[in-house]
Order: sequence, then structure tokens, then C-alpha cells
Amino acid sequence: MKLSRVLILVLALSLIALPVSGAEVDKTGWPGQLRFMAGPPGGNWFALGTALSEMWTGAGLPQTTSSSGGGVSNILNAHARRGDLGFSVTSLLGAALKGEADFKGRVVDNAVIMCNLYTQYTYFIMRKDFAEKNKIKSVEDIIDKKLAMRFATLKPGTSSEFVIKALFEKGYGFDYKKTFQEWGGSVEYASYDGGADLLADNHLDCFAFSVGKIASVVMNIESQLDVVLLPVGQEALDKLSDAYGTVTLTIDPGIYKSVPEGAEPVKAVGDYTCIVIRKDLPASLVYELNKAIWDHKAELVAAVKDVDELTPAIALPDKVPAHEGSVKFWGEVK
Repeated sequence: MKLSRVLILVLALSLIALPVSGAEVDKTGWPGQLRFMAGPPGGNWFALGTALSEMWTGAGLPQTTSSSGGGVSNILNAHARRGDLGFSVTSLLGAALKGEADFKGRVVDNAVIMCNLYTQYTYFIMRKDFAEKNKIKSVEDIIDKKLAMRFATLKPGTSSEFVIKALFEKGYGFDYKKTFQEWGGSVEYASYDGGADLLADNHLDCFAFSVGKIASVVMNIESQLDVVLLPVGQEALDKLSDAYGTVTLTIDPGIYKSVPEGAEPVKAVGDYTCIVIRKDLPASLVYELNKAIWDHKAELVAAVKDVDELTPAIALPDKVPAHEGSVKFWGEVK
């Protein structure tokens, strides 16, 4: 009888010592709700923000709401805790941490990368009739001719406007709004859909913005009128890369009607769409947010095809700090 009791005790202790499968996640410090800041209505960020928020909520993480936002404002709002996480581009966070460009005079120390999601391209879309009339085949041609044109991009505070402004300042040495107006042109700020409509209605000559590799907004514009996608010169691309860490990407033939099979690839400013997040959120929560993205990648791809580019190899940036929960998760996936 005594031996049986000893054996039972030993067995019980051994079971206690075994590793527990599916141990509960430490939720210390988790907020009851997360505020996700997406992008302007009509773009990939807005659609993906809704999909992410619904996915995280459905996966048992804190209920997540999604609102419109912009690449600059999302960083500032995450830093100031007016939002918890949101979309931006990696180079923009790099500028924020240096206190440069849109962040001059501002200290940003509570915003870090959660993860890079996919490549981001900057498109210069010009009406084909206007381009042919003025013999414009590149962004350099616009500058060489000091062309008077009706130009639009997204509103200040978005990553699109940041990249456009940074390209002209660092790559070409001037303030685009002031200079375009001095040349007799005009500058407007519009949403993706609004700019597309203005271009189609012949109220714009050129519309420039940043979005993913396969962008429905570009296809929508092409369905309404004939356009050309203007390449950016390598010298300007290199100068911008030196300043903020952007890369050179090419819009390959066959994706868009205006760059058909057999055409030359179109050089563009390249970056990564990323999620910026409050640095002071618990590492365990950030780990689970990343895990849910990876586990539900197929669902997110259905919302925005560009998410298919997400791999552990691109998830963490080389030159911009990432959250410790992200470093832990993607390190394990590798």
C-alpha cells in the first residue's frame, strides 16, 4: 500500500514536470481594445486595415477597430498613444526617428516597426494625350521642360505625399509644390478615387501616389482612359535611397495595360508597407499579433494580394528598429 502511494506521488510529480502543451499566453498589460490606423479610403491600406482588424478580433486577440489614417500621422499617433498600431512605410519611420522631413523638431521614440508586409511602389501616372503632346517619357522630362501641368498627390500626412516631397527635395533639389506653381502649373491633394476621377475627367494631367505592386486603383484609372507610367531616373532614386533608405523597384511588363508585355520595365521609388506599433505595448501581445498575421496570411492575401510577398526574410527591416515581440516571433519562424 505504501509502495503504491509512493509510485502515485512519483508519477504525479513527473507529470507536473512535463512541459505543458498549449500553455496560456501571458496577457499582463494587454489593453481591452486596439486602435488600428489604416490609410485613405479607396486604397489597399484601407481594405487591408479592415481585414486585419476583423482577423485579430476573430482570432481572440483584443477587439480591434480600424480607422482611416496616413503614413505620417499614424507614426505620430502611435508615438503619442492616440492609436496603437497602423500602416506606414519603413523609410518614413526612419525619417521620424531622425527627426527629419515631416518630423523636424519632433521627438519620436515610442513608435517602432511591428513588421514589413510587402513592397510599396510610387507611381507617376500621366494622361497619355498630355504626355504625347508634350513629349514626356519620364519624370526627368517634366523637370527638363519645366512643364506646366495640373498635378495631384495624396494629402500631406500620407506616406504618398512624403515620398513625393522627399523625391523632389532629395533627388532633384526643389520643393515640388512651389516649383510646379512657379512653372505655371497647379498642385492638388486628393484621395485615390478622387484623383482617379479628376484624371479621367481631364481636370488633372498627372497623379502620383504610393501603393502596392498590384494596385486596383491603377487598374481603375486604366479602365477609364489611356495613361503612361513615368519612370524615375536612377540618379534621383540613388539620392533618395542615401537619404532615407528607399530602394529601386521596377513596374514589370504585363501587370498593367500601360506597361504591356515586351515594354521596358518602369523604374520607381520602392519601399515597404509596414505596420508601426507603440513600443510600450507588451511583447507577448505583439508576438501574438505577428503570429496571427502569419497564421492567417491566406485570408489577408484574399483582401490584398500584395500580402503574398510577406516572408520571414522581409518581415524585419535592416536599418529601422522593430518591437521586441516581433523580433522574437520572426526569429522563431526563421
